[in-house]
Amino acid sequence: MSNAALVAIVGPTAAGKSAVAMDLAHRLGAEIVNGDAFCLYRGMDIGTAKPTASDRAAIAHHVIDTHDVSAEVDVATYQRLARAAVREVLGRGVPVVLAGGSGLYIQATLDDLQFPATDPAVRARLEHELADVGPHALHARLAAVDPVAAGQIQPANGRRIVRALEVNELTGQPFTASLGQPTSWLPSLRIGFDPGVALVDSAIERRVHLMWEQGLVDEVQRLGPHMSRTARLAVGYRQILEDPKTAQERTITATRQLARKQRKWFRRDARVRWAQTPAQVDQILGTLEV
Repeated sequence: MSNAALVAIVGPTAAGKSAVAMDLAHRLGAEIVNGDAFCLYRGMDIGTAKPTASDRAAIAHHVIDTHDVSAEVDVATYQRLARAAVREVLGRGVPVVLAGGSGLYIQATLDDLQFPATDPAVRARLEHELADVGPHALHARLAAVDPVAAGQIQPANGRRIVRALEVNELTGQPFTASLGQPTSWLPSLRIGFDPGVALVDSAIERRVHLMWEQGLVDEVQRLGPHMSRTARLAVGYRQILEDPKTAQERTITATRQLARKQRKWFRRDARVRWAQTPAQVDQILGTLEV
């Protein structure tokens, strides 16, 4: 591997990516760039399983705690921050480990994706319509103007439907056209880490119980009045804000659903090499060059 390599560790939540990334960073002398969307928010620590203070003291981490919880942070903002961090670290001749499970955010860093600008007035109008008629009606409209995007976006995902309609209205082009075909921004080695469904599902249950013990409910209730709409979408935070009494079990279920979506996202990319154990990660590193 080169002295200024870019390695991505991706996969489902609770798979153990952070531990793999920390070990790899230690051995490569690398620094870590965060690839989880909600770790950008200051104060959202427990529910995001944000790297601990000791981990961040041992290995430099980038693109963490960049925004207040009141901010609306999108993938285009993250892309600018993450790429700037990657450039800066590689520019010093230091390897980068990009670690996380936010599929589009990871791809936005590694691939040459372009994100059209937004228009607050158009967005507000579409969001008002979403509140009035619901996501399924807007999904039907999206299917008429951009059937490919409609096929890729769940009918209940109002946020993504609104964004796709906004792009179509502003550019006159399908939302999918703005993403284009995946072309690498920089050479990278992409490693998917996934011990398997059963092990990850068990780890999710343990993690959620631990988060409750660590005070997640208090964290959410403290941040809640200040949280942006985007921040409120984070798994665990959303469930507690809806109903703290039933939130723990619903968080376990929602996190398992998220893990399955993450697997599906990353598995469709043939460039990702998969490992179930740290030893298999070493095998990939030993047989491939960035």
